[in-house]
Amino acid sequence: MTIQTLRLAALVLPVMLAACDGGPPPAPPEIRPVRVVTVERAAEGEIVSLTGTVQAENEVNLAFRIDGRMVERLVNVGDQVRAGQVVARLNRDNETNNLRAARASLAAARAQLTEAQNNYWRQSELLRDGWTTRVRYDQAAQTRQSAQSAVDAAEAQVGIAETRLSYTELVSDVTGRVTARGAEPGEVVQPGRMVVQVARDEGRDAVFDVPAAIKDQAPANPLIEVVLATDAAVRANGRVREVAPRADAATGTFQVRVGLADPPPGMRLGATVTGRMRLGNTGGYSIPASALTRADRAPAVWVVNPADQTVALRTVELLRHDPAHVVVSTGLAAGDIVVTAGVQALRPGQKVRLLGATR
Repeated sequence: MTIQTLRLAALVLPVMLAACDGGPPPAPPEIRPVRVVTVERAAEGEIVSLTGTVQAENEVNLAFRIDGRMVERLVNVGDQVRAGQVVARLNRDNETNNLRAARASLAAARAQLTEAQNNYWRQSELLRDGWTTRVRYDQAAQTRQSAQSAVDAAEAQVGIAETRLSYTELVSDVTGRVTARGAEPGEVVQPGRMVVQVARDEGRDAVFDVPAAIKDQAPANPLIEVVLATDAAVRANGRVREVAPRADAATGTFQVRVGLADPPPGMRLGATVTGRMRLGNTGGYSIPASALTRADRAPAVWVVNPADQTVALRTVELLRHDPAHVVVSTGLAAGDIVVTAGVQALRPGQKVRLLGATR
């Protein structure tokens, strides 16, 4: 074998070996770094906060008892009213005329009664002396009785007319503050139509829209701490006074009214407040809200298998949530490792590298 042959073999051999290997080896699967948290059961006595408003414990709609054209409204929204104060007036011309007619009818009935009584007295005297018949006497007695009944009816009509005349003035029977108005001067109002709404001064409620899960977990007769949203120093305590029996059709929440004990003056009607209540054991697991994703339109989280450091998507059921945390009722167990950062870039079975596991 010549030297040239040996040189050619040295050049061809590496090319042939490379062809036999089938190219460069494949790249190893990507190991994505993620941050995780170890699941632990939600602590007992967890405090939940909800936002609500201050409302009157009782509100009264003041309305006229008769129809008519309203000529004057003496109060407006925000005004303080007291019991016995006139708040609005109707045109009283028709009722005044009706009262005059009733009084005239009463005067005529009384005149007829006087005539009937005199005739009855005369017939009595004549019958005693034998100068008249029993029939005429009975007729006089019947006429007197009819005249007396007519007087009684006329007096009742006068009373009705006087009462209707008094109804042309709308008088408040409560002390409080006007919160709404329903009719303006010049309008013809019907009986029962709200003219002004008055919030009684007797009590204040903090009203909240409470999710069903929190309502069902609340302890019996809980103490609610209510804080003014604009000034945390203004606060009061209260107890649940009323719970709506039916959920709101739009929000699915239940309206809960909390009666405030000695609310400070700063808690005015309409003020925004925050209510805090301590729950019992919820039976759920608390995780950061950033861990939450979706699978088939259901809430889900990525769970790390500690044996091979791979992830799997697991659907969960939420008990409640806020911007920072969610409480999961089913789908997790204590000790599960859940991914909290990087959830959007994962796929089932992907290997991960844990950047931090906390409890």
